[in-house]
Amino acid sequence: MIQLNIIPVTLLAQYQQLVNSNLEASFDELKDAEISTGTFSFYTSVSAIASSRIEGEQMEIDSYLKHKMLNTEYQPDLVQKPDDLYRAYLFAQQNQLTAANFLAVHKLIAAHLLPANKQGVLRKGNMVVMEHKTGRIQFEAATPRQVKIQLDLLWEDIEILKNRQLTCAEVFYFASFIHILFVAIHPFEDGNGRAGRLLEKWFIAQKLGSKAWYLQTELNYYTNVNNYYKNLNRLGIFYNELDYNQAMPFLLMLPNAFNS
Repeated sequence: MIQLNIIPVTLLAQYQQLVNSNLEASFDELKDAEISTGTFSFYTSVSAIASSRIEGEQMEIDSYLKHKMLNTEYQPDLVQKPDDLYRAYLFAQQNQLTAANFLAVHKLIAAHLLPANKQGVLRKGNMVVMEHKTGRIQFEAATPRQVKIQLDLLWEDIEILKNRQLTCAEVFYFASFIHILFVAIHPFEDGNGRAGRLLEKWFIAQKLGSKAWYLQTELNYYTNVNNYYKNLNRLGIFYNELDYNQAMPFLLMLPNAFNS
């Protein structure tokens, strides 16, 4: 049994029974889109805009693809944040997954979200997560005192997992839980959702290789955005009272990305 600090392993055996036995074969079949070029990545573009749409950005997916592929011009306020996220994905694709590199990624993500002194910097204040459409409080994140402690423990777990031989199913399980825990800690003033979804995919790429960047996890979450938030909310409202035994519906969303 893997010994980790904060990532639960209690659901792993059940997860392995529930996921498709062809998971590894499906991953091996992933390939880049034919329309990708040296200066345009189709799947990275879709990942960036789908993740941005989850956060309420107004740019339509097809319009963003025209912007990236054909250099179609749109108002700056429509393309700036998705473009920042696109650059963050490119950085992740070219660099190892480390805590320091992840802070660099957040600086890119937050270029038009936060002032410079809060980009790549852990938050100092309390944090509640609001539902975009209704404005209702969904979740109360880790306290400012807990943020660095909990995030450091998560990075220790990531380092342990990076250096351990894992099956494809185990990689997907731990990637999903990294996503859950990062979002629960919510370490930054803004950009946590975008960063958490990128972190999930970056971990998969670190363990299974660059084909992970062709997997449309973000599009799957956007297509099923109501279930995405519903399944995250199953764990509870307060960070210190989260019930990770309720995480299975969220964990099973990641393998469904092969259907996107």
